[in-house]
Amino acid sequence: MVAEHPWEGLPPEVADVLRPELPGLADEIVAELSRGVPDYARPLEGPFGQALRAGVEEALGRFTTIVANPGSDLDAGREVYVNLGRGEMRAGRSLDALLAAYRLGARVAWRRLAAAGERAGLSPRTLYTLAEAIFAYIDELSADSIEGYAREQAATAGALQRGRQRLVALLVQDPPAAPATVEAAAAAAAWRLPRSLAALVVEAEPPGEGARGGAGGGPAPREQPGAGLAPGEQADRLALRLGPEALVAHVAPFIVALVPAPADRRELERAVRDRRAALGPEVPWQESALSFARAREVLRLAGDGGIEEGDALLVAESHKLSILLGADRRLARDVAASALAPLASETELSRERLGSTLDAWLRHRGRTEAVARALHVHPQTVRYRLARLRELFGSRLDDPDGRFELELALRARRIAG
Repeated sequence: MVAEHPWEGLPPEVADVLRPELPGLADEIVAELSRGVPDYARPLEGPFGQALRAGVEEALGRFTTIVANPGSDLDAGREVYVNLGRGEMRAGRSLDALLAAYRLGARVAWRRLAAAGERAGLSPRTLYTLAEAIFAYIDELSADSIEGYAREQAATAGALQRGRQRLVALLVQDPPAAPATVEAAAAAAAWRLPRSLAALVVEAEPPGEGARGGAGGGPAPREQPGAGLAPGEQADRLALRLGPEALVAHVAPFIVALVPAPADRRELERAVRDRRAALGPEVPWQESALSFARAREVLRLAGDGGIEEGDALLVAESHKLSILLGADRRLARDVAASALAPLASETELSRERLGSTLDAWLRHRGRTEAVARALHVHPQTVRYRLARLRELFGSRLDDPDGRFELELALRARRIAG
C-alpha cells in the first residue's frame, strides 16, 4: 500500500544527514534548472534568480523539517508555491516549465541526498523510503502551484467577464455612454469594437408552451438546452456557440449578444436554438442601443401576440411597421377603433369573422380563392362576408388610401391587444 505521506515513515535522524547537504544542493538545483529548463535559461542575478533560489531553499528547508518532525504543519509555506503558480498565469505562461522544474529538481535532490545517505550508512529500505518521500513531496508542491494557477485563472476570467458585462451595459444604455468611456471599457474587456454590429436579444428563460407552438396550435417546443441554468451560465453557453467575436452578457431579463456585422443569420439561429430571440438592425457601434431597443421591442410584441413568429429568429428589420405602431399602444388602439368603427355594431363573433376576413382579403389582394384557403372556409363564405364588409365600409375597400388605413388599423389592433 502506497503511503500518503511517506516521509512519516523515515527515522527523524535522517534529517540530520540531509541538513548539511542543503546549501550545496540548492546551488546545484538552481544551476541545473537554468541549463535543463529552457524558460529558466536566463541570467540569475536579478529578481528572477532571487525568486528561483528562494523557492528552492524554501522547498528543501520545508522537506527537512517534515522529515525531522512528521507532525509539523504541512501547510506552512505552501503559499510560496501557490504564488509561483499565480505568477506563471500572470506572466501568460503555461505551467509546463514550472512543473518540469519541480521534476528536475526532485531528480537532482534524490541523486545528492541518496549519496549522502549511503555515506551515512542508511539502510536500503530507508533510502527507498527517502526516494518515495522526495517525489511525493514534489507532487505536493506541484499541486500547490496548480491550485495557484487555477485561482489566478479564475480571477482573471472573472475580471474579464465583469469587464464584458460592463461593456455590454454601456453599449446598450440609453442615452448612450460617451465614446471615450466605451473605448476604455472595450480595452479593459479585451474586445475590439467593430465598425458596425447588431444586437441579438434572447429570452433568459425558455418561452412558455403557448409562446411558440404547443397550446397555440403549432408543434410543441423541444426541451430547451439552457433550461435550469442561471442567466450567467446561459450567457456563457451562448458565447461559446457564437465564438470570440461576439460580446455576450446577461442584461436582465435578457441575454444580449453584440455580433459584429455582417451577421450570419443561419449561425445565429443555430446558436439560439429554440429560444425566442430577435435580431436588431446592423448599426455603427455608437448606435448599439438602437439595435438593442428594436430587438427588445420585437420580442415584447411577439410575447404579447402582436406579431407572428413564423421564423426561428425574429428580425427587427422585417417588423418596422409593427415596431412603429407598438411605440404608442394607446395611439394604436385609437387608430384601430377609429378605422374599424363600422364593425362595432356587429356581434362579437361577427366582428371576429369579418375582421379576419378583411385582414386576409387585404393580405391576398382581394383573391377570393387565396382568402378562402387562408381562412379554411368555402369561397362562397368569403363572398358572403365580403358583401357584408362592402355594406359596412363602402368605397374604402376600393380606395388605395382606404385599404392602407384598414390594413394599418388591423395591425394596430393586434399590437394593442
